[in-house]
Amino acid sequence: MFSARFPFASGPTALCFAVLASVLAAQVPPPPQPVQPDAPSDEIRVTRIQDPEERGFVSIFNGRDLEGWTPKFTGHELGVNLNDTFRVRDGVLAVSYDDWEGDFGGQFGHLFFEAPFSHYVMRFEYRFLGEQVKGGAGWALRNSGVMVHGQPADTMGKGQQFPVSIEVQLLGGPEEGQRTTGNLCTPGTNVVYEGKLDRRHCISSRSETFRGDGWVACEIEVHGGGVIRHKIGGRVVMEYRDPQLDPRDGDAKKFIEARGEGADLILRSGSISLQAESHPCEFRNLRIKALPIEEETPAAAPTTSEAGGRKDGEETPGSGRR
Repeated sequence: MFSARFPFASGPTALCFAVLASVLAAQVPPPPQPVQPDAPSDEIRVTRIQDPEERGFVSIFNGRDLEGWTPKFTGHELGVNLNDTFRVRDGVLAVSYDDWEGDFGGQFGHLFFEAPFSHYVMRFEYRFLGEQVKGGAGWALRNSGVMVHGQPADTMGKGQQFPVSIEVQLLGGPEEGQRTTGNLCTPGTNVVYEGKLDRRHCISSRSETFRGDGWVACEIEVHGGGVIRHKIGGRVVMEYRDPQLDPRDGDAKKFIEARGEGADLILRSGSISLQAESHPCEFRNLRIKALPIEEETPAAAPTTSEAGGRKDGEETPGSGRR
C-alpha cells in the first residue's frame, strides 16, 4: 500500500494520506469527502486500542517483538541490529547495551517504523536506566529522542549519524540542577519558532526536570507542515511550526535538489524513529492517532540566510545536546 520512498521530497500526497486513513482508522479527509475505514491495513503492524479514553489510537508496537520496525546504525547496513541493541524485554521496547564489549564509537542507532505519517498524535512513555556504555559522549548521558518527519530509512548513508528529521529530544535529569526534556533538535532541518525562522540546533523546552528511572509520559502532536507541539505529562512544553529542510546541511541537500528549483523546503510528512545514543532506555505504550488534514498556511518568516539564531558550533544552554 505504501512505498518505502514515501513523500519526503515535497508536499502532501494522496499516497501518504491513504496510508494514514487506512492504517490509523481515524477520520482523515482525502478530497473530496472524509472517510473512516472499518479496519487498518493488514500490511501495517498496528493494533486497535480498546480503552475509551484512547479512542482513535492504535498501537504501533506489539510488545512481543520488533515486527514493523527496522534498525539503522552508523557505519552499518540498514536492518543490522548492532549487538542486539534494540530488543523487547518484559513487554517494553528497550535500548540495551548489555551485549556491547567495546567502545560506543559513534555508532548511533535509529529504529524506524515501517510507515510514514503526516497529521497525527503520538503518545508513549519512556525512561532511562542503568549506566551509559563506554565511549558515549558526555552530552548523550541520559539522552534519547523520537525523530518525526524523517527521511526514509533506506535513504540514509552508511556513515550517516542522524536522519534528516525533527527530533523530540528526551533527557533525564542529573542528581542536581535542572535539565528539561521534550526539547527540540533539528538534524538537517530548521523550524519557525516564536514567529521567526530559528537555525539553532537545539531549543530547550519549558518542562520540569525528571530524575531517576520513573516513566515519563510524552505526546507529539504533528499537523503536517504546520504546527508541531511537544507535551510532557499532558502539558505543552514546546511549540513551533513550518518544519523545513536546512540548505546548509549536507544530508538535507540531496532532498532539496530532488524537489527541483523553486520548490519550497517544508516537510509535510516523514518517518518516525527511536534513538539509541549510548544510554540505556525503554519505551512503552507507543500509539498513534490520525488527525484531520487541514489546509496549511505557512507562517511568514525570513529565509535561512536572513534568520538569526545559533551560529554554527554554538551550544544551546541547558539542552545537553551535541
